[in-house]
Amino acid sequence: MHGYCNYHVKNEVYSAPVRCFKEVIHSLGLIHKIEPSSGDDSTVGWKSGVRVLGIAESFKKSKLTSLVAGVVMRGDFRVDGFGICQPTIGGTDSTASLLGLFRRLKRQDIRAWMLGGSLISWFNVVDIVELYVATGVPVVCVTYHPSEGIEKYLSEYFPDDWQSRLETLTKAGVRTPIQLVTGHSAFLTTAGVGIARARRLLDMFTIDGRVPEPVRVARLAAAGLYRDTFHSTLEGELKK
Repeated sequence: MHGYCNYHVKNEVYSAPVRCFKEVIHSLGLIHKIEPSSGDDSTVGWKSGVRVLGIAESFKKSKLTSLVAGVVMRGDFRVDGFGICQPTIGGTDSTASLLGLFRRLKRQDIRAWMLGGSLISWFNVVDIVELYVATGVPVVCVTYHPSEGIEKYLSEYFPDDWQSRLETLTKAGVRTPIQLVTGHSAFLTTAGVGIARARRLLDMFTIDGRVPEPVRVARLAAAGLYRDTFHSTLEGELKK
């Protein structure tokens, strides 16, 4: 089931499924504004074999780029797809990088993004609304710790563009605290799907603790690839 968008075309408002309408109108250059909306999907379930794209990263602040891993996982926990991308540390290209990863996978069966946070690569903010609008695939972003507010850090580290970063971060609304079926707590931000339905998806993919398997496996893959790639590069430089 796909989400719907409201399309403002020549002062008229149309509502249609993302996949069958957005690309045509966009190609005609007629879109004035796109407002993603999931409507009331609180009673809509997920198929047992649903596939999601889990996203997690590994990085060192001293490097130019991070390594983000994307793992396609089925509802039975089988992994049947994998990709990587490398956003800039402290940059503004994380959304474009993730969209590139998604397109390179060439998958038509992914039913949800599952992100382990929307602040990656040292404050390179992921626009989860844009991920949804560009792909028609709902986004579930899960985090785990309360925050006193990110604004002071953005303004301190990025005085030139902190406001645009903050706008991107808050575009999808405030984080919603939830309790998983495992008894652990987390925070959700979503685009194209309601909180209740997103929580059910997390419950499907969380075996224990509070980290869903697609994110956990993506995290392991990113850490291993980053570690080994880094050491291989270092060893090659030392041999020169």
